[in-house]
Amino acid sequence: MQAIDTLTPCPCGNNDGYSRCCGLLHEGGVATTAEQLMRSRYSAYVLKREAYLLDTWHHSTRPAHLKLATQQPAPTWLGLTVKRHESEGDSAIVEFVARLRYGGGKAQRMHEISRFVREDGRWFYVDGEFPEKSGD
Repeated sequence: MQAIDTLTPCPCGNNDGYSRCCGLLHEGGVATTAEQLMRSRYSAYVLKREAYLLDTWHHSTRPAHLKLATQQPAPTWLGLTVKRHESEGDSAIVEFVARLRYGGGKAQRMHEISRFVREDGRWFYVDGEFPEKSGD
């Protein structure tokens, strides 16, 4: 797991800082929206917080492990843009673009439309689809 200075902007892009943003959720807080959970999951990927990612993944689609610590080459996460968040009752979608680079390679974009469900007051990531490349 990677350490982070609590005074720096949160990896998800919030200028309030990690300790006032995703850090609260990583330490046991509950996301109030699917977008907040998605942002905290992005930060968890940046910081290699595999246990958090698995805990916030819906049991019906959760993998046994992610092996983030052994990923080679490890990605360098460059930023996150949330394109939309739609919520209806206990289900939601969040569309986002995450930018990353593997090794010394060219920067890439990961465009995903993620599905979330809320059970017992907690949001969980279910799955995502990757739209065809467009002019986004």
